[in-house]
Amino acid sequence: MRIIGIDPGSVICGYGVIEKQQQNFVLIECGSIKVKKLTNSMPERLKEIFLTIGKIVERTNPDASVFESVFFSKNVQSTVKLSQARAAAILAIVMQNIPVFEYSPREIKKSVTGKGSAGKEQVLFMVNNLLKISLPKENLDTSDALAVALCHFLKNPISSKSNKSWADFIKKNPDRIVR
Repeated sequence: MRIIGIDPGSVICGYGVIEKQQQNFVLIECGSIKVKKLTNSMPERLKEIFLTIGKIVERTNPDASVFESVFFSKNVQSTVKLSQARAAAILAIVMQNIPVFEYSPREIKKSVTGKGSAGKEQVLFMVNNLLKISLPKENLDTSDALAVALCHFLKNPISSKSNKSWADFIKKNPDRIVR
């Protein structure tokens, strides 16, 4: 199963496409769409998010998409802009008949790091570890998108075989055990 995780934003929109091959997660493609550098016009940014996500989906052919659920900020303008960017990304996905799943920020952090209150650097560290890659600190939007995709694999029994016991889980997932 191939999954695209998206961390939408009105300034930077992170994305990551991964799949599971046997017991390993494999990175297919990841990056960020820096829409603020292109234009200050919000409608133009939304158009760029929509078009770029559409091209990524066509190129990578994911089976499912995953988004972080909306959180509410004290700044209403920021929340509105984030919601618009998210809607543009979701529309690009839905237009290609790909199912959309959502997880809360806390759920994503907990599934990837073991701690729901983990910081972005901890998420980056675990994403690098689980995917065996080396994203630099500057790519936090990309690592957040990859964490969203990883969360779906880790929480969805369809995308990974269920374990009969803790011993079975440890045997199948030695990279998820912290010593």
